[in-house]
Formats: sequence, structure tokens, C-alpha cells
Amino acid sequence: MPEIDVTQPGELDPFWAHIDRDWRSELWEFRVVWHEQTHDLAIRDAGATIAALRLRIAASLAHVSALYVVPERRREGLGRALAVRAEEIANYFNCHKMTVEVFDGRAAQRFFERCGYKTEAVLPQHTFKLDVAVLRKFLL
Repeated sequence: MPEIDVTQPGELDPFWAHIDRDWRSELWEFRVVWHEQTHDLAIRDAGATIAALRLRIAASLAHVSALYVVPERRREGLGRALAVRAEEIANYFNCHKMTVEVFDGRAAQRFFERCGYKTEAVLPQHTFKLDVAVLRKFLL
């Protein structure tokens, strides 16, 4: 039996890049053209980042990986502005849906619901033994 190595971060990036289309095609059982990209959005004030959103787009789906507004600048519409801009980017790349995962019943879920997202599923004890809500918003 060959030995199993624990690798350094990024060490296997060339391997994954080389086999990316093959493993995705086997998983989905059809030839996949997978154009994955990440978009980082920021709002700055006097050179300091006060809000940011990370958007991941792949196979005509958009996913909000992270959204954060510094505490002293919340409730000014910055998070909503970032979400709206992310939706515009997703629309540009013909995404039909945006998703985000947040802890169920918490402030982040209420925020995204006010932005038009709906609960698609709740995964019980999914992360840190807490329930995770998967929210979605159809764009097209």
C-alpha cells in the first residue's frame, strides 16, 4: 500500500488543475465545462476596508462565500449594497441562482432573507454541531 502524505497548502494545486475537468465529469456523469472564478468586492473608507464580500461562480451558479461589515459601520446598507453588486456580477455571468450558507435562525439568515433569499434547506448539526441554513435567490 502506498504511503499517504499530508501536503502543504497549495502543494496539490497543479494536480487538481490538471485533473479538474475529468473528476467533475465523472462526478456529474457528463462532460463538464467548469469555469470557476472568485470575485472579491470591498467598500473602503479613507483607505480602510470596512466591508467585503467574496463571491464564487461556477457552472452558472453563484455562491456567497463570505460577507462581513465591520461592527461600527453596520446598519448603513453596506452589506446590502455588496449583495446587490454580487448579484449584478452573477447576472453578467448568466448565473440563474445565488446561494449562501449561514447558521440557522441567526442574524445573518435574517439579513439575507431581507435581501430576498429563501431557505432551501436546513442541515441539522452540520457545522460545529449547529444547524446550517442553505439560502437561495433565483436571479433569472
